[in-house]
Amino acid sequence: MATRSKSSLREAEARARELRAQIDDANHRYYVLDDPKITDAEWDGLFRELRVLEEEHPELVTEDSPTQRVGAAPLEAFEPYVHTRPMLSLANAFDAEELRAFDARARKLAGRDFSYSCELKIDGLSMVARYRNGAFERGATRGDGMVGEDVTPNVRAIRSIPLALRKEAKPPHLIEVRGEAFLRRSDFVKINEERAKQGLTPFANPRNAASGGVRQLDPKETAKRKLSFFAYAVGVVEGTVPAHGQFELVKYLAALGLPTDKHTKQCAAIDDVIGFCEHWENARETLDYEIDGVVVKIDDLALQEKLGVAGRDPRWAIAFKFRAAEAQTKLLGIEVNVGRTGSINPYAVLEPVPIGGVVVSRATLSNQDVIDRKDIRVGDTVIVRRAGDVIPEIVGPVLGLRKGNPRRYKLPTTCPECGSPVERLEGEAVAYCTNAACPAQLRERVRHWCSRGAMDIERIGDILAAQLVDLRLVHNVADIYALDEKKLETVPRMGQKSIANVLEQIEVSKSRGLARVLVGLSIRYVGLQNANALAGAFGSVDAIEKATVEELQEVEGVGERIAESVHFFFEQKINRDIVESLGDAGVLLTAPKRARASSGKLAGKTFVLTGTLPSLTREEATELIAAAGGKVSGSVSKKTDYVVAGAEAGSKLAKAEELGTAILDEAGLRALLSSRA
Repeated sequence: MATRSKSSLREAEARARELRAQIDDANHRYYVLDDPKITDAEWDGLFRELRVLEEEHPELVTEDSPTQRVGAAPLEAFEPYVHTRPMLSLANAFDAEELRAFDARARKLAGRDFSYSCELKIDGLSMVARYRNGAFERGATRGDGMVGEDVTPNVRAIRSIPLALRKEAKPPHLIEVRGEAFLRRSDFVKINEERAKQGLTPFANPRNAASGGVRQLDPKETAKRKLSFFAYAVGVVEGTVPAHGQFELVKYLAALGLPTDKHTKQCAAIDDVIGFCEHWENARETLDYEIDGVVVKIDDLALQEKLGVAGRDPRWAIAFKFRAAEAQTKLLGIEVNVGRTGSINPYAVLEPVPIGGVVVSRATLSNQDVIDRKDIRVGDTVIVRRAGDVIPEIVGPVLGLRKGNPRRYKLPTTCPECGSPVERLEGEAVAYCTNAACPAQLRERVRHWCSRGAMDIERIGDILAAQLVDLRLVHNVADIYALDEKKLETVPRMGQKSIANVLEQIEVSKSRGLARVLVGLSIRYVGLQNANALAGAFGSVDAIEKATVEELQEVEGVGERIAESVHFFFEQKINRDIVESLGDAGVLLTAPKRARASSGKLAGKTFVLTGTLPSLTREEATELIAAAGGKVSGSVSKKTDYVVAGAEAGSKLAKAEELGTAILDEAGLRALLSSRA
């Protein structure tokens, strides 16, 4: 009997080695060689067989087994990861002349000729993967370049990153690989299709989906994003890397089994670099991943070290940034939707046109003033831009192609949803439906109540929120807490598992706290910053309800307009009834009262937020700062201690630079929050 057991174990061990080798080879062919030899179904079959073998023989499990990618428990927070060698930022060039100027400076400093290595600038999240003795050890985000976040379990969950480097390439004892995590366009479409089926809000763009995927607290959620990765550099190395140039280094990384971008090219002179940049600016839509420029590096690694850095920008590299993706198309019509506060929001209906790999058929028009200022008229040929390569907007009409004298557009005087009068108050840019019971407002209010910045009921997205209203299951946000299995069974395509998930998320949301409730109630002008201030000052919804306008104005950051809006909201019996129903349902309507002089890490510090942060919403960042005793202001002044700037930061960042105010990115903010008081 013992002999048969040993034989069985030896056979299982041999088969497990064979399966791991087949899976590793399949991954290498798919992600590195771009030459898959087996189907996804065949890969799944190999993986299942290996998992069964390891379950039957736990002693056969190895750290680099494909089954061990997602094995860690969800994290409570990320630990800091200090980069031994800083991950530098890059100066930007926006045209050929700026590239030539960079070339002239570099040649003057170098005192000799050199060639370039050009790499496509992937629009994702910079990160590192560290290997010791060929085995994956740690993974981290870039952060502010000096300190990132340790996201090791999540990096393990990214299937395109090997858990073991290929031995035949003789990896050094220690190597820190740097690269970009991103989401392919094809995978982005599939993920959003799946989210739509589940009634969840689709992701806005691949970059945000990738960034959020790397920073999930649960590695299983990271695995679901199906992220890709391209390696392009190394940080710390203990041992030998057989490469003298950047282009040669990328080839070596590929030999180690790491995925790299096949479009990396050596260019002998700056004219070749300019040609490469121009080609990919025009051809970027042909790729299955988003790029926003080209990274141009002096190829010679020794010369890179010699030239060094200026500030935080290397003298040996520059990023050529593409122009915002634009196209011309026909404006077929202007329509409006109704927001949760009754705002009448015009948008353009366009003849579909591809821009930056996305077919655009809608674009924002903001309000009547914008339409008038740009002189946009139905029937015009218009220039459409994906602002920041994300949100489509109309730049303006091509007046030379305008035919005749089409009528100027005017917003409707009645709500398109309920027929009630539309009112535009003096001094305001936005018009509003005057009917608080408007069905369109209710759909938006329910969607907003369930959103991340409010009560964060993840399973109720845009589609399900609309269905709940249209089926008359929900007449106000309090009715969400009266939903049960029987009611949800009437919603089309809602299975038992989905119903259970929705009810579980609804129950969890009850404990979000007073500030989130105030945000979720859609009180005009009240965001999370003001909601936190009100919740901390009064401690309960009852106290806020009874407060006078003057008492509300005593709260720091709450001005006359906000105070009047809050007071008016609670004057309405229908609103007080909704709040009472929420309390009866068990929703937490209180908060710890905060003393004016907070003792948190950020006590006495004033922050201003600007731009889009990689993984935090504006509301989440505000909540973190407030919880640590800090204050978030809406404008930059000499009293501002820090400006937290993200992508597409505007005038606030410029003002901070002018005043010499300390500027942080998201990682810098997190480092400040995690530092010792």
